[in-house]
Amino acid sequence: MTLATPSTTPPSRPRETVFVEMVFPDQANHYGTLYGGNALGLLGKAAFVTATRFARCAVVMAASGHVDFHVPVKLGQMLELTGRIIRVGRSSMSVEVSGMAETLAGGERTPALRGCFEMVAVDGEGRPRAIDPDDGHPVLPT
Repeated sequence: MTLATPSTTPPSRPRETVFVEMVFPDQANHYGTLYGGNALGLLGKAAFVTATRFARCAVVMAASGHVDFHVPVKLGQMLELTGRIIRVGRSSMSVEVSGMAETLAGGERTPALRGCFEMVAVDGEGRPRAIDPDDGHPVLPT
């Protein structure tokens, strides 16, 4: 029996992250739709995960930009969140997160929400640190 040799390939640095969340009663408001505060939390989580996977270090949210709620996400629907790195600076990244509501039984999909977030890579002291630009993409000035 041969054992596999540990990989020396550096970790990937994806610019996009996709995950899903079901809207359950504890996340809904009295209208039977996703409560706005919970939606903001999900958008922020998606921005955090996307930025951390790209920077491969600790990140914090420095700012949230404009957030659009296009349609209500109903109780029982699935929300597919896609975070994308749209700008990389010396220590900061802009992350756009979009949410697509999907009715599981019928498969109908509707753009539901979108937001932009500024994330900053930080060191162990919580100070901004440079993001390694060696990912094959140009680094734009901050």
